[in-house]
Amino acid sequence: MGEFSRRTGVSQRLLRYYEEQGLLRPSRRPSGYREFTEDDVATVKGIRLLLGAGLGTATIAELMPCMAHDGETLVPACSGMLPDLNRERERINEAVAGLLAARDTLDTVIAATVTTGGDDPEACRAAGIGV
Repeated sequence: MGEFSRRTGVSQRLLRYYEEQGLLRPSRRPSGYREFTEDDVATVKGIRLLLGAGLGTATIAELMPCMAHDGETLVPACSGMLPDLNRERERINEAVAGLLAARDTLDTVIAATVTTGGDDPEACRAAGIGV
């Protein structure tokens, strides 16, 4: 597992987590040790790619049966996964819109902030500023 961790750049703890989630299925030797293949390297790269795209492990587990190895990483193998990918994209768009709205609200608060000439909260309270 240590060598595989070095090859993928993913901690052993995360690799075990991926295995627990059913995302990674290394074969086992009679001794119980995991045996990883080049396909497993590509699988981990694909998992990292999908995590980086904002997908959760449960969604990735749903998509894995529709992924194939291209020799380097996992790639979509069927159009049946498009509804799931589009749903995730919409979820991310909604999260981005929420963050942008929060930033706009913060910008409004910043622009409306009264300059008191000092950064001391006690001075603000003494001047009757604040709650």
